[in-house]
Parts: sequence; C-alpha cells; structure tokens
Amino acid sequence: MPDYKYEEAIARLEEIIEKLEQGNLSLEESLLLFEEGIKLTKICTKILDEAEGRVRVLIKDLNGQIDFKDFDGGCI
Repeated sequence: MPDYKYEEAIARLEEIIEKLEQGNLSLEESLLLFEEGIKLTKICTKILDEAEGRVRVLIKDLNGQIDFKDFDGGCI
C-alpha cells in the first residue's frame, strides 16, 4: 500500500465505503475493499496519533515562554 497523506487516505476510505454501500460487488471484491479500508483506518489512526503527540510537545517553560520541541515518537 502506498504512503498516504491523511487527506488522501480519508478520500480513499470514502470511495471504498461508497462502493461497498452500492452492494453490486462480488464477495471477493467486497472483501478486498474491506481489507484495504481496514489498512487505511490504521494509517489514519497512526497519523492522528502522531499529530496529537506533536501538539502535546508544545509546552510552556517556567517563564511562560512557549518552547517547541521535536516530537520523537515516544510518550511524554
């Protein structure tokens, strides 16, 4: 699966949902699209978790100054 940006992954998920809701796919086609949708959901979740981590890294020091720190992917 190619590297997706969040917006691209969401757009592809919307396409998949639309195709599945139409109900005119074979079982095999439906399962393949469902599997792709699950993978895209995991990608979106990962992207959102990373964004949340980056936001949390924005902290104030004792003087009230805003201090930007690089997000290393770990827990705070």
